[in-house]
Amino acid sequence: MAQPPLILASASPRRRELLAGIGVEFDVITADVTEHEEVTTDPRVMVAHNAALKADWVAERYPHAWVLGADTTVFADGHALNKPRDGGEARAMLRRLSGRTHTVFTGIALRQMSGGVRIDQGVASEVTMRVLDEALIEAYLAQVHTLDKAGGYGIQDHGEMIVERYTGSLSNIIGLPVEEAKQLLTRCGLLKS
Repeated sequence: MAQPPLILASASPRRRELLAGIGVEFDVITADVTEHEEVTTDPRVMVAHNAALKADWVAERYPHAWVLGADTTVFADGHALNKPRDGGEARAMLRRLSGRTHTVFTGIALRQMSGGVRIDQGVASEVTMRVLDEALIEAYLAQVHTLDKAGGYGIQDHGEMIVERYTGSLSNIIGLPVEEAKQLLTRCGLLKS
């Protein structure tokens, strides 16, 4: 019997690229959900909730498939910095992160409803930003579309301009912790070890 398909429950092109790099075949179905984005919510709770929300929505419609959901946020000063609404908010986020270290949290959720599989995991990485003056912020925003990126930046897009260093998983900062996803998929028989 053929292995049930893997579905990525995300519209993120970065997650799609990262998952493709693992070497597993998958389809993409975007979950039609409203994510919880209250900035004062514990970021670990927020990303776990949103990852599960996306995975559950798709898994309910495709109960035999394996479904992987993920959600990422940036956390600084006791607040989540989700995707900016506009350029002004992206600038404000970069000013807030300037010269400081923040945490990037990602929640991942793997589901297969027909098999009763519900696995949730969280990953955290830290990023230290360079001191960002207005000219540097403007130069960065002129080169990178940031409205679809938590914290108003993408480390993979000209990150050398604004990031001093990071610790932990780079792929987590981009949006999908590859090592953790690989381990989950291997454990469930979707990847050969």
